[in-house]
Amino acid sequence: MEPLLYLGDRAEVADAAELIRKFGEAAGYEAAARADKSRDLGNHIHFCRWRQIERLVVLMSIPRAIGTVH
Repeated sequence: MEPLLYLGDRAEVADAAELIRKFGEAAGYEAAARADKSRDLGNHIHFCRWRQIERLVVLMSIPRAIGTVH
């Protein structure tokens, strides 16, 4: 099974939470826009980072646990 997302560090969780605080339901769109901007600038590192944050925002918005709960 492929993992849902990869988090390089805890700052990505903080960034996702900040986007949700600032943009509410539009936080995923904001993360996608930042990823697109990074791609357009040729910055593949930030592109991948913002795509993962976009996925994390979606996961954080689901009101139930996803995957195995220990």
